[in-house]
Amino acid sequence: MPKSAKYLLIGSTETYSGKSTTVIGLSDQLKQKGLDISYGKPLGKCLGENKTEVLEADVQFVAQSLKLSQHRLLPTVLALDEASIQKRLRGEDKIDYQQQINQYLQIPGGDLVLLEGPGTMDEGNLFNLSLLQMAETIDAKVLLVARYKSIFSVEALLSAKQRLGDRLIGVLLNDIPAKHLQSVDSEVRPFLERQGIPVLGTLPKSDLLQSVSVAELVHQLNAEVLCRPDRLDLLVESLAIGAMNVNAALKYFRKRRNMAVVTGGDRVEIQLAALESSTHCLILTGQLPPPPFILSRAEELEIPILSVDLDTLSTVEIVDRTFGQVRLHEPIKVHYIRQLMAKHFDINRLLSQLGLTPAVALS
Repeated sequence: MPKSAKYLLIGSTETYSGKSTTVIGLSDQLKQKGLDISYGKPLGKCLGENKTEVLEADVQFVAQSLKLSQHRLLPTVLALDEASIQKRLRGEDKIDYQQQINQYLQIPGGDLVLLEGPGTMDEGNLFNLSLLQMAETIDAKVLLVARYKSIFSVEALLSAKQRLGDRLIGVLLNDIPAKHLQSVDSEVRPFLERQGIPVLGTLPKSDLLQSVSVAELVHQLNAEVLCRPDRLDLLVESLAIGAMNVNAALKYFRKRRNMAVVTGGDRVEIQLAALESSTHCLILTGQLPPPPFILSRAEELEIPILSVDLDTLSTVEIVDRTFGQVRLHEPIKVHYIRQLMAKHFDINRLLSQLGLTPAVALS
């Protein structure tokens, strides 16, 4: 009789903490140890209009990054959106989702099944699919990913430990600003360890991982691409607003890297200053077309120009929100997260916590 797989739920205390990123970085190390892994996202979160396709694209992207065959990919049991919640509230959805999750135990999963948990500790509760409910149903251990913003981040982890108990086998502190790295190492990590919360990794903040593609900005802004549609793969790491005089703008732009610059369609001098700086995308508001020489220069420099039917404030709000909801769909990010996890995550300690013996000798 084949041995049964272990189950590890990757959870978080808040949305967009880096669960998919963690799954991709973790799986690479697990494979290097010779372990046979499976992946699933039991509770999907729908985004955008073509909801099921977006969810499917996310799951398939992770599966492709992990080079998993279809029989190592577990099904999503529920795509969570407003409509699914309303159906549940009205009593139209009477499905026993815990029973559906329970069926995971009958699917051959290799040595370890990595499951991407809900966005928060409470998400999915209405369907009996919260992080703790999932963990209890399939007897899974939990690795929590927490975006570290300040020392206040500790409180959410203490609360999670109280709720998850011994199922919590460790935390990964993600996106740590450079100024906090030393205090995390000298104060936060030892404190959490004393509270019975193993700190398995501490990842520094990365502009690359927080970047968004120009294609994603086009989608979110419903923008018209005026030139270089072939360069929408460029990654934008920061946002700049060209609302000042040209001398101030030049100084401001020179301090930034790989920017998206938002400015009025009539601010030709700002547009030119942006093109001569580290700009990956120029976003023009007010639907005023730029003069031909601006388009010509952008063509030469391979910088896409977008036109939006929005005011500057609305444009900035949308771009800002997009940075906060970054998805990991670029190969360069996958390569980088694997390097980052290899350097800053204790895979041997995780395997020990899970009671797994690698097929390849521990280094």
